[in-house]
Amino acid sequence: MENEITLKRFTDIRRELGYTQAEFAKLLGVSSTTADIERGRTKLSGKVVMELLKQFKINPLWLFGDSDNQYLETSKVSVIPKVVTIDNAGNDNMVLVNAKAAAGYPQNIADTSWYEQLPAFDLPIPEFRNATYRGFQVDGDSMLPNLKSGEWVLAKAVEHIDDVSQNKMYVVVLEDAVLVKKVEKRPNSNNVTLVSLNETYPPYDIKPYQIQEIWEVSSRITFGEDATTEKGLLRQLQESMEELKSQLRHVKKV
Repeated sequence: MENEITLKRFTDIRRELGYTQAEFAKLLGVSSTTADIERGRTKLSGKVVMELLKQFKINPLWLFGDSDNQYLETSKVSVIPKVVTIDNAGNDNMVLVNAKAAAGYPQNIADTSWYEQLPAFDLPIPEFRNATYRGFQVDGDSMLPNLKSGEWVLAKAVEHIDDVSQNKMYVVVLEDAVLVKKVEKRPNSNNVTLVSLNETYPPYDIKPYQIQEIWEVSSRITFGEDATTEKGLLRQLQESMEELKSQLRHVKKV
């Protein structure tokens, strides 16, 4: 029989993730339910321990009571883009994800054909070279006063959660949502904290494995009312790029 710590921790993981005993059993390749494991009637197999590690980064030593670190390699969770889009010449281009498209982004994140329906453009500015960028439309008021609903951010792909800075804003792609937030990693914590600038929205913790992609916000763009069509959006984007170029030249001089 497993020790009580292991049984409790196994049960806590399932509850924390929000799965029923039957759902968790299916994920872990256990027949019908995890009830017998949780009651100590069935031994916790090596296969189950491996699946917990593989799927949820659960530290086996923590599971058996020999470590205080519940997760392994939380800082090494890859949040690199699942799909990189290119133009006809084979160069990276920037896809624009509007608020409506963002609703389906997490579910289609690895589907290359899904990206083809979105407008994309090339950004001929040196500052935007040698990295992957994507445009996202802000939805909601959680980042007021810095970002208004309907505005756009141009954001650079981030490889690892370790690369985030508390002083910057990020587009965080979760399993079921696309959010613009500040991202904080606290010492001795397995959680990542998502923080809104609008103080009416309280910060909340998530687990690193819940994050699919992170994009560092580098520029903000406000479009006019005639940017409702793809053509209008791309035209205004080109105009904004010219303005951005002049801003960058000014910053360099300063």
